[in-house]
Amino acid sequence: MVHGKTVVAIVAAYKAVKSGYQMAIMAPTAILASQHMKGFSGILEKFGIRCELLVSGITKKKKEDILARLANGDIDVLIGTHAMLEENVVFKNLGLVVTDEQHRFGVRQRKIISEKGNNPDVLVMTATPIPRTLALILYGDLDISIIDELPPNRKKIDTFAVTKAMTERVNNFIKKQIDEGRQAYIVCPLVEENEEIKARAVMELAEHYKKEVFSEYRVEYLHGKMRPKEKEDIMEKFKNGEIDILISTTVIEVGVNVPNASIMVIENAERFGLAALHQLRGRVGRGEYKSYCILKYQGNSEVIRQRMKVMRGNK
Repeated sequence: MVHGKTVVAIVAAYKAVKSGYQMAIMAPTAILASQHMKGFSGILEKFGIRCELLVSGITKKKKEDILARLANGDIDVLIGTHAMLEENVVFKNLGLVVTDEQHRFGVRQRKIISEKGNNPDVLVMTATPIPRTLALILYGDLDISIIDELPPNRKKIDTFAVTKAMTERVNNFIKKQIDEGRQAYIVCPLVEENEEIKARAVMELAEHYKKEVFSEYRVEYLHGKMRPKEKEDIMEKFKNGEIDILISTTVIEVGVNVPNASIMVIENAERFGLAALHQLRGRVGRGEYKSYCILKYQGNSEVIRQRMKVMRGNK
């Protein structure tokens, strides 16, 4: 089921295609693009609207087929990542461009995709407004619409900041959530340990948790250096409830929808910006269960205190 800004994009796509145009939606990650493909095709194909996915991980033969059908007008809605910006991606009649998680793209990238059509309508979407976005609105480049209501049955996310000294207590709380049938995210700022940066790393933490702390649970890891197929398989298993704890980098920051995940622990939260923390927290609280976001930090507590103040104002 789709909610919020995704519903707006689907309705806009329907209107554009039925008016004789093609539509492009660009997402920052293959995971989010694939999720959009399922959501868009599940609804739009019932109305005879043809959707296709273009990401960097597809085979050369399939890509050539997609590009040919796109140029012929046999594809109505193209969903993809930065792969859509390549010169050989040519639309027959592009009339609507949607950029999801707009703050993850630059002005030049938005310009490139828009120039693939003849002055197409542009819709940019984000769950985390940032100063650049607000400036575009202020100076008249964008009109703004706000969705200020949560989808039905969404629960408030309780957010806490704790020090490393409370690690055992946090781990026990994760176990309690899993024993009740829920799932958990643990987010780290690094993929592998770095001598110069004293922060948690996915690989080392996953090995430690698998062998010791959470040995009785199903623990897996995910990061951006993995092959696209590996990432897709891990996310599919997590969505299907075959993984209890997913240890990841910010690759899960946008678009991941697992309603059964009720707790997120962000390691070294002081190393993440406010926008990233807000986006990460949005991965939980997507189901009917009470959800929690725990920011574990070390060092300057004032940084976390200020971010907590803002985050608690964003229910």
